[in-house]
Amino acid sequence: MPQDAVPRVKKRIGFLSFGHWHPSPQSATRDARDALVQSIELAVAAEELGIDGAFFRVHHFARQLASPFPMLAAIGARTSRIEIGTGVIDMRYENPLYMAEDAAAADLISAHAGGEGRLQLGVSRGSPEPALNGAHSFGFVPPEGETDADLARAKTEVFRAAISGAGVAPANPQMTGSSGTLPIQPHSPGLADRIWWGSGTRATAEWTAEQGMNLMSSTLLTEDTGVPFDELQAEQIHLYRDAWAKAGWERTPRVSVSRSIIPLITDEDRQYFGGRIGADTQDQVGFLDGGLARFGKSYIGEPDQVAEDLAKDAAVAAADTLLVTVPNQLGVDYNTRLLAAIAEHVAPAIGWQPAT
Repeated sequence: MPQDAVPRVKKRIGFLSFGHWHPSPQSATRDARDALVQSIELAVAAEELGIDGAFFRVHHFARQLASPFPMLAAIGARTSRIEIGTGVIDMRYENPLYMAEDAAAADLISAHAGGEGRLQLGVSRGSPEPALNGAHSFGFVPPEGETDADLARAKTEVFRAAISGAGVAPANPQMTGSSGTLPIQPHSPGLADRIWWGSGTRATAEWTAEQGMNLMSSTLLTEDTGVPFDELQAEQIHLYRDAWAKAGWERTPRVSVSRSIIPLITDEDRQYFGGRIGADTQDQVGFLDGGLARFGKSYIGEPDQVAEDLAKDAAVAAADTLLVTVPNQLGVDYNTRLLAAIAEHVAPAIGWQPAT
């Protein structure tokens, strides 16, 4: 999609942490407690900088964040404004009704009295994982003739119905005096409109729009047409918005993209990331999960150049939300300085202003 055809929209910026931890001297997150506590501390610091969102990846059977709701609730209790979310929860692993209760509780904790919560939940089928059929070990196996993707979508449908307040369990007349169905409790109004689907293709983006979910697009797409990554992703967003309009949904959808952004300001920045200029600052094409994929480039370099290059990114221009991946194993202080540098030197180039 040509750059001049991409609509410019008001921007929000959040960080996206993978929540890695490793017991090595080089890591500031030596164990799971470090990763959890530092995630909360970084969200608090990001809110003070005027950053709009704190998002976290969810992975199972790995030294990464795996059960997001206790942490998201803690962030909600420690902050007052910043959006808190996931990018993404692998729905194959979830009990959708239990997840609906957890999500509503975390959302209510983050809400002001009389207002809506701040939870923004990215969900999807998930990504390649260390465990072989890991969700099966959790007790979730697709029915005969269906795939893991079918299972994830079916669970998402149940989850979304539950958080919308639909009855999901038959009432016991002896206890309730009725024979209707009961919704899950607690219920958090507005949460149903804050569910995002992590889409890796143009086709799944259109499906996401038809379902009425917001679109979350990552730093890779599991398809390749030979055009630069940002243009392919901008096309994905364009198709999503067209499908949304055709579906007739009344509200305006949200769209996010993720990018790795490292302005080199200090000697420490150059020590960690200066050597990656070149290989990491251009698109890559490879194989993922049995198919061809295009991986977006990182933005690493002098602040003015990074800002100029990011302003030309067609998908960043088309999205309303930019999620900046952070190297969480470098610790809270480093990542706070990184976010401050992006806020000061880079983000204004795409039309962002700090929240108040």
